[in-house]
Formats: sequence, structure tokens, C-alpha cells
Amino acid sequence: MPAKRPAPRLAPLEEAQMNQPQRALLEALRTGPRGKGIAVRGPFAAWLHAPEYGLLAQALGAHCRYNTALPPRLSEFAILCTARKWRAQYEWFAHEPMAARAGVKPKTIADLRAGREPKSAPNDERAIYAFVQEIYKTRRVSDRTYRRVHDFVGDAAMVELVGILGYYTLISMTLNVFRMLPPDDASLAFGGPN
Repeated sequence: MPAKRPAPRLAPLEEAQMNQPQRALLEALRTGPRGKGIAVRGPFAAWLHAPEYGLLAQALGAHCRYNTALPPRLSEFAILCTARKWRAQYEWFAHEPMAARAGVKPKTIADLRAGREPKSAPNDERAIYAFVQEIYKTRRVSDRTYRRVHDFVGDAAMVELVGILGYYTLISMTLNVFRMLPPDDASLAFGGPN
């Protein structure tokens, strides 16, 4: 029998009970690149409890997700690396299918999920993997690691890669602290709910 999932620490808000700042955040989510049908769960459900903050965070997230110089395959790969590092269940649930659609190979996704280095991944993904591991471990990157990624993506994408990693760390922390998990009928990528 699977472990019982802990309840979220923040109660979900129904649209009818939202105040004006909360409605403004909801409207920004629906009219932005995420689209009208966006489900208000995961980090967005938490941010509705602090809507002014949520409005700023979702705007940064929209840029990180849809408008960087990093190709979607590499962006989604970096997001999965972050989700795995933080064991952020909802982040993995949301981005695993996006990574697959963007061209990250199933074997690479399986390796990341299992916590293994994706040795069969393309060179650019392996460079980003090394960058992600190093920055999360040492809080810095060596010149060699930096150059290895930079050779693939250039200046603007390097800046935005760091932004993507920072933003999805924020997302991971939000999801983990407030226990925002995938829907009950979805499996958890990293075993137990924690």
C-alpha cells in the first residue's frame, strides 16, 4: 500500500472566494503564455495566498519558460535536473512530458529520474548536467564547466540558464515547503511524498 500523501499546508482557494489581488494573479496566468486553461495548482496555488508576490514570480517564470535564448530541449532538461535535485514531485510531474515533447530522450529522462548521470545524452545536455551538479554542490562553477556550456549556448543563454535554475529552485522550494504534490491519481517520481 502506498504511503499516505501529506495534505498541502495551504488550503486551495476557490475563484469565488478570491479577493481582487488574487483575481489579478489568476487573470495574469490565464492571459499569459500558459493559457486560459491553466490549472491553478502547484506553485500557483501557493502564490494565490500572496498574490502580489505571485504576480511578480509568475512573470519571471513566463519569461524563463517561454522567452529565453536557451532552446526548449535544454531549458526543460535543466528544469528536470533541478526537479530531481530538489525531489520536487510536482515540478517533475509537470515538466517530464514537456521535456519529452521538447526532444529530451526517454533514456535521459529515466536516468535523471533515477538520479543517474545521463551518459547517453547529447553533449550539450551532458554539459548542462555537469553545470547543474557543480553549481548546486559548490554554489559556483569552474571556468572549464562554464566554457563547456557557453560553447554550446553563448552569453545570453548562459545568463538565462542561471535564471532558469534559480527560478525553478524557487519553484521547488515552494512546492516542497507547502507540500504541493501532483494529483492523487498521478504517480510520484521520487518514491514517497516528501
